[in-house]
Amino acid sequence: MNSDQDIGEEPQEALNERQLALLDIVLGKGFATVEWLAERFEVSAQTVRRDIIRLDERGLLQRFHGGAGALESTVRLGYAQKQAVAVDAKTMIGRAAAALVPEGATVFLDVGTTVEAAARALADHRVLRVFTNSLPAALHLAGRPCIEVVVTGGTLRGADGSLVGDGATALLRDLRFDLALIGLSGWDEDGSPMDFDLDKIAVKRLAIARSARALALGDAGKFGRGAVARIAPPTAFAALICDRPPTGALRDRLLSAGVEIRVS
Repeated sequence: MNSDQDIGEEPQEALNERQLALLDIVLGKGFATVEWLAERFEVSAQTVRRDIIRLDERGLLQRFHGGAGALESTVRLGYAQKQAVAVDAKTMIGRAAAALVPEGATVFLDVGTTVEAAARALADHRVLRVFTNSLPAALHLAGRPCIEVVVTGGTLRGADGSLVGDGATALLRDLRFDLALIGLSGWDEDGSPMDFDLDKIAVKRLAIARSARALALGDAGKFGRGAVARIAPPTAFAALICDRPPTGALRDRLLSAGVEIRVS
């Protein structure tokens, strides 16, 4: 018996070649769906799910609904953790985004801590009409005499005070915005911003479609991360507001899509 192994502890079975290759792909891509992996390895989706469960149990990747993600690049932080991450960067991004919102504009504010930083900065505007599905963003602007704030309906989702569902989207379908400030959690290989929650993505997409211009807000820590689903193609955004410019393939894809990169 190995002296380093506790008595009664079952030795872990070695990973097979497919599982090692699957792990390598997920770590390289940041996220991969069960369907894509099943096609890639020419096995059933059930087989891929078993592999993902096994790798997740060993702490080698993280299992998500419909796929798997790399632990360091796609872990979905809780709201309290997000509030403590990249605070200075988000503050600068928020101020830079607010500076692009003209007085008297009609603007949509998305959910998330970076957009909340923009809401705090927008409180200095004299005249503004704001629509949002973020309760924290609305509260940052509450009480300003010449800033009209309209909160969408919907179902309250999670600790970040976001509203989603038909109640949120019904209002947006009848509106037109000068600007939409959209948060993100990561990036796809083609330069599309991504997020984790499909219901929140549905609201983001509708707000983008109803806006003359959409601005993506994200700190540099998200450049190397993936998430679950695309928000919209890069061509849907007029600009990315960030604290450091992206490099490599992401930079090239954004610029080729006509996205202006504005560093705060």
